[in-house]
Amino acid sequence: MTKWENRAARLAGEQGTIVKDWGGRLAVALVYPNTYHVGMSSLGLHALYRLFNQYDDVVCERAFWDNAHAPLALESQRPLTDFSALACTVSYELDYLNLVALLRAAGIPPLAEQRDERHPIVIAGGPAPTANPVPLSLVCDAVAVGDGEVLVPPILDALRAGDRTQQLAALAAVPGIYTLHAPRTTRRQWAPDLDAFPVSTVIHTADTEFGDMTLVEVARGCGRGCRFCLTGYCLRPPRERSLDVLLQQAEEGLRHRARIGLVGAAVSDYSRIDELATGIRALGGRIAVSSLRADSLTEPLLAALAESGVQTLTLAPEAGSQRLRDVIRKGLTEEQILRAAEQAQAHRFRRLKLYFMVGLPGETDADVAAIVDLCQAVRARFRGTITAKLTPFVPKAGTPFQWVAMASAFTLRTRQRRLRRDLRQLGIGVRLDNAEWAAVQGVLSRGDEDVGRALAVCKAPHRGAWRGALYVYDVDPACYLGAWPLDEPFPWDVVAPLSPPYQGGSNADRDLLRREYQRAIELT
Repeated sequence: MTKWENRAARLAGEQGTIVKDWGGRLAVALVYPNTYHVGMSSLGLHALYRLFNQYDDVVCERAFWDNAHAPLALESQRPLTDFSALACTVSYELDYLNLVALLRAAGIPPLAEQRDERHPIVIAGGPAPTANPVPLSLVCDAVAVGDGEVLVPPILDALRAGDRTQQLAALAAVPGIYTLHAPRTTRRQWAPDLDAFPVSTVIHTADTEFGDMTLVEVARGCGRGCRFCLTGYCLRPPRERSLDVLLQQAEEGLRHRARIGLVGAAVSDYSRIDELATGIRALGGRIAVSSLRADSLTEPLLAALAESGVQTLTLAPEAGSQRLRDVIRKGLTEEQILRAAEQAQAHRFRRLKLYFMVGLPGETDADVAAIVDLCQAVRARFRGTITAKLTPFVPKAGTPFQWVAMASAFTLRTRQRRLRRDLRQLGIGVRLDNAEWAAVQGVLSRGDEDVGRALAVCKAPHRGAWRGALYVYDVDPACYLGAWPLDEPFPWDVVAPLSPPYQGGSNADRDLLRREYQRAIELT
């Protein structure tokens, strides 16, 4: 199948695609630096596609990173150099490498300072650059810090400002935009009223993780305060959509799919989750959820999930021992976790997925062994299939753990392999995230301009190419993976704290984060 035939087949399998004539319109390519399958699974991409295309004078088309093909806009098959701007939504730091490769393949210099009037303006946003915009600021002409609902309108105004020089100057003046063209601190922008901005699946396609459902964002942010969590801090304050608005979105979504996927940092924490779940069932729909907490499961919610044919329940204890769960401020007891396993059995779910982090601050061999003990206790209460996902802990900018050292790849691998051996002996499946790639993520998470320069010269999204790029600029990964001195400034200090009471994430007051960090250290 040729490149054109492959893209044409994808378009033919979509419902909801927006196709506009280019005449007289500002052309924006919405870029997701990963595969079509991964990108179309991102509700953030759908939200931005709707936001940009709601303007009559804007044509917004999608582009994805594909190793096999040069990047072209999906809707029109045009090269990315035909667009006035690339709006790149980046959820994970490792996709920075894909973004550089995508720009290079599109004939666009990966270093922002090397571009001129022949090239589109490159703008990045998303959770990772919101926490720390500095590494991408050398690759992108501008980095958007915060919610797209607030940032898209002024960004479009800036892109309408005239020639490239005028556009860049206008972008630099937008609140929430960080750029090396006019370096200054910026403040994260956030949407206080989510009801004003519906976020749900815009384009339905079978070629995605959630092809059988319409996704609906229930809430944004999280008030739990887990000390490791980027989402819980950089998306503060936590906000919910009203029940009426969610049921309206669900009703619309059921015209396209029989299942509604509820999305949020912790869906079971939604204040009216029982009414929402039973309301969707009353509409004739089935439900699925992105995440649940063991301490906020309710019988009506579990019943609605079971009746909807959901076969897998996913929980995240994060740590095996109570001591370590207290260190990370997870707020879960073993009793609550085991009670959730009993509820899963009572409602006859077939599979239980448990998420753990390896290498958490203060972790000991006893804490690692406690993961096995906890899984064994769960095994005694749940007769279905159990899978444990073991993810290396990566310190994130703007969280209380931004100061801590990351465990070495050797330590992470050793602990993962030990856990895999012991858990398999219990009949529990194991999935491992790669420890070496986690170290790359750690450098990008807490990176500065030196890391950004190395990123821009990285020849391919592979670890060997990344090591070579670091060597070119004499960048030592240990400087970013080790403990950070409490009194030393951070690269991401360019993001100013929000005013009380809405402090959070990369925008949180440093003293607030330091207090949480010190409380954690006292428990280790």
